[in-house]
Amino acid sequence: MKTSPNGIAVLKYFESCRLTAYPDPASGGVPWTIGWGHTGPEVKPGLVWSQAQADSQLSNDLVSREQAVSNAVTASLTAGQFDALVDFVYNLGAGNFQTSTLLSLINAGDMAGAVEQFARWNKAAGKVMAGLTRRRAAEAALFSGSSGADAIAAGVAAA
Repeated sequence: MKTSPNGIAVLKYFESCRLTAYPDPASGGVPWTIGWGHTGPEVKPGLVWSQAQADSQLSNDLVSREQAVSNAVTASLTAGQFDALVDFVYNLGAGNFQTSTLLSLINAGDMAGAVEQFARWNKAAGKVMAGLTRRRAAEAALFSGSSGADAIAAGVAAA
């Protein structure tokens, strides 16, 4: 599957695009981030990208996140469920997803239980982050069938 426009809208809303590298909000340093939430060894203080570079990297980054979801999930997914999981992996990494109760519940066919798991992933460095609370609420709404705009609204209202 590929991420739909609804999923991309949610991802872009919560990542936003910054063309100058910035430090992780939780650590104040590593990992440095640029564009639509891209991290990597090449991202260092002072790095500046064009909008075209940021957009191109988002397309590249989505491929690996989509593959991670496709490889880990054995249950059938709706487009919204897939989109929510790609956003989750984009933000938290494939490793966290692969070992999560969220994935276990999905693969067991317990989609209602899975929806409840999103809210548990709202901390960075052990601290509850309002932005993560909002993002997880948006992912839960998207997973539950909301449009991208409605999922964003649910996220904004969450914290």
